[in-house]
Amino acid sequence: MHIPDGFLDLKTCLGSYCAAGAGLTLAMRRIRASGSDKTVPLLGVMSAFLFAGQTVNFPIGSGISGHLLGSTLAAIVLGPSGAALVVATVLLVQCVLFQDGGITTFGANFLNLGLVGVGTGYFVFQFLARWVRSARGLVLPAAIASWFSALCAAVACAIELAGAGTVKLPVILPPLLVAHAVIGLGEAAITAAMISFLARVRPDLILRPHQAAARAAAPEPLNWAHVLCGLAFALGIALLAAPFASTLPDALEAVAARLNFQDRAAAFWPAPLADYTLPGSAPEWLAVSLAVGCGTALTFVLILGLARWLRRPRSESHAE
Repeated sequence: MHIPDGFLDLKTCLGSYCAAGAGLTLAMRRIRASGSDKTVPLLGVMSAFLFAGQTVNFPIGSGISGHLLGSTLAAIVLGPSGAALVVATVLLVQCVLFQDGGITTFGANFLNLGLVGVGTGYFVFQFLARWVRSARGLVLPAAIASWFSALCAAVACAIELAGAGTVKLPVILPPLLVAHAVIGLGEAAITAAMISFLARVRPDLILRPHQAAARAAAPEPLNWAHVLCGLAFALGIALLAAPFASTLPDALEAVAARLNFQDRAAAFWPAPLADYTLPGSAPEWLAVSLAVGCGTALTFVLILGLARWLRRPRSESHAE
């Protein structure tokens, strides 16, 4: 659901940038105000996992593929502010380095995944989780919330395309919703699997309703051994799974081709690793593995640096 350059007009790009900027600024202020470094390693692991996971497209039928969005999973573990920061970092690396999503449409893509996707997934999960007592019982609420968030992000995308005059809303909304209803099943399955795993090994990392006001309430942060294991898992996805991802067009690309506005797509930025491959004569599978691995590692390092900068004491920040 990465909108490329050219699909949106200037007013829609500017409006979405304003909304995205306001949301991201609020998220960053809340992260800074929390004053704790406990969730910094979690931010790194989650960003690496989301980046790698989003490169593994899976077929959903009718010549269309989908991939993990991860907005709800990130929100359940990090809270909405941390999840928004992670999604923004992942999207930034994707569009600048790999031309996956546009520079002009970055605001719209973050609005869809980082604000609408995170917000709806988080609040649906928190609502449903109020009636659940055990950590393992949170798997179903997580699956429902992630499926619903995928639909809401698709609706937001359709509204932006219609607002830009690219295609009429009654034309774009039904096929985009149908495709993401199916993609949402994959999203729900992956989210459920991850929450089930956390419920067994680290249930304290799942943000329950009574913790909503203070994410730093997790009793113990991840140690660096756990962080390195999480990063290794994400790199494993990048190196081993990404080369075998489906090459079918994703839902937005397929719908754009069906409705004849795919020719609007443009590239306004010479991304060095466009299409997730390295320049040169290396075999395609190796080029994809290395490119996605580099992106995963870069996202991990970038989010750690940004999070630590946000966590600095205000006096230190002002002194500089």
